[in-house]
Amino acid sequence: MKQVGLVAIGRNEGPRLRQCLVSATDKVARVVYVDSGSTDGSLELARSIGADTVELNLSIPFTAARARNEGFARLLKLSPDIEFVQFVDGDCELVDGWIELAQQELTAKPDVAVVCGRRRERFPNATAYNRLCDIEWDTPVGEAKACGGDSMMRVAAFEQVGGFNPALIAGEEPELCVRLRQNGWKIERLDAEMTLHDAQMTSFTQWWKRSQRAGHAYAEGSWLHGNTPDRHWVKDTTSIWFWGFVLPVLALGTAWFTHGWSLWLLAGYPILTYRIYRRMLERNLPAKDSGLYAISCVIGRFPQLQGQIQFHQRRLLGQRSNLIEYKRSSPSMEQVRISAKSTK
Repeated sequence: MKQVGLVAIGRNEGPRLRQCLVSATDKVARVVYVDSGSTDGSLELARSIGADTVELNLSIPFTAARARNEGFARLLKLSPDIEFVQFVDGDCELVDGWIELAQQELTAKPDVAVVCGRRRERFPNATAYNRLCDIEWDTPVGEAKACGGDSMMRVAAFEQVGGFNPALIAGEEPELCVRLRQNGWKIERLDAEMTLHDAQMTSFTQWWKRSQRAGHAYAEGSWLHGNTPDRHWVKDTTSIWFWGFVLPVLALGTAWFTHGWSLWLLAGYPILTYRIYRRMLERNLPAKDSGLYAISCVIGRFPQLQGQIQFHQRRLLGQRSNLIEYKRSSPSMEQVRISAKSTK
């Protein structure tokens, strides 16, 4: 695939990075791996597999957007004739056949800037949190408003809008897609397997931080593009503030004046949960998964509100947002080798 290059990003992904890079071997013209301060030998691993590497400057705050931009710049410097670039996170493995299918779609449709497919969780039943990730990524096929971190993009379109916004700590892909659509480009999600993802979410704390990060992204996205015709994430942001702040404050704050009658407002939460549950059932999701997803959506309003407040607090103080990380580092390659020896 001489027309396609690949940019993978990661930090301390361990063996997951090996799976990622090996899955791209011989499928693209060139692979660039961008590392954000790994201490587990990721850079050495990537080089041993044949990837070109970029080590981000530690003095500049890390973001996935910045990493992808620098990887893209390196890719084009090495292979200026590349027409399409596949972005992939270092904890994901490409599915066989995806690169060819995505390239064919972009070649056949010159007005499409981005194509993405179905990202699946590698171990969806390992934990409830992994299962939630797998459900979340099952979005409708066809023309879409946004893509995720794994997607193939047309180089000309990416360059036209200036790439990702490197200051964003989350939500950089939908924000890029807003600018692409404003310039007349389309985004499509294909009915095809694209990547396998390894979330490794095992605790409520990880889930809370991930939801907090999502709330931050909604707040920043609506702040940047909420006044455009697209009204980017305004509805989502309004919903977070209503369910996470306005309703509970009204219910609890006026309970004394209303002799407890205002507490009936809290019945809105089970009603909302049921509505989401019914909607997921209509999408043919099993009842157990529909219930899990509905409950997580409602409870998630509270960490999302925390992320919203965090964004606006730092914005008003003129401070740069810091990464909200929820993933635990994968074992280093050396740890894996030691573990393997000990089990023999």
